[in-house]
Amino acid sequence: MSGKRSDIEISSDILKVTLNGAKKSHIVYKANLNFQLGKKYVDHLMSCGLIRGPSDLDKTFYTTARGVEFIKYFEGIKEYLGPENTVAKSGEE
Repeated sequence: MSGKRSDIEISSDILKVTLNGAKKSHIVYKANLNFQLGKKYVDHLMSCGLIRGPSDLDKTFYTTARGVEFIKYFEGIKEYLGPENTVAKSGEE
């Protein structure tokens, strides 16, 4: 797949990175985002209950059970649609 990733693809990438736990710097690096976008997506995924945030002692983010379900369903949709037609890019109709 080429071109810009959709919001849902970026979200899925972040959820995969945080499956075994990841700090914010690791998330933005592995998901290929800048810190501003990384914060936006992490905050949104936390508000949706897809990842849980860091505690005072542990600055690690983790994918929740709901986030794991999201990955599973999204991967199924990608497989069903095929690599050419996965998801419309952000801003496209």
